[in-house]
Amino acid sequence: METLKLEILTPSGLIFNGEALTVTLPGEEGEFGVLPKHASLTTLLTAGVIDVEKADKSVESVVVNWGVVQVDEEKVVVLVDGAVAIRGENENEIASALEDAKKLVKDIADSSSAIATVSAKIESAAQKLI
Repeated sequence: METLKLEILTPSGLIFNGEALTVTLPGEEGEFGVLPKHASLTTLLTAGVIDVEKADKSVESVVVNWGVVQVDEEKVVVLVDGAVAIRGENENEIASALEDAKKLVKDIADSSSAIATVSAKIESAAQKLI
């Protein structure tokens, strides 16, 4: 099973660094997916959720505010201003991550429909983890 290398970076440090089967990103012109051997591209990202399908078929979600992504056939590098990974070992850690994600999205409140969409995806991701 082919994978691609994924790095998600913020000014504060690395959020994700690993292998992925697929990556779904919130592009400026709409959500798009990346598979191994994807054509090279560089594009802007808007507030949204990055869904990472890992080799074990689990999905990890990372909420981002805005940034840029560079894709080539073997690697995806995401540079964002702010990001929160929706993960944790227990319900308290997951709840804390959800609160941080909601705060991140509210801080860039330029579109109420975008916030509603991201909030719905955050809640959906959380339900899968609990």
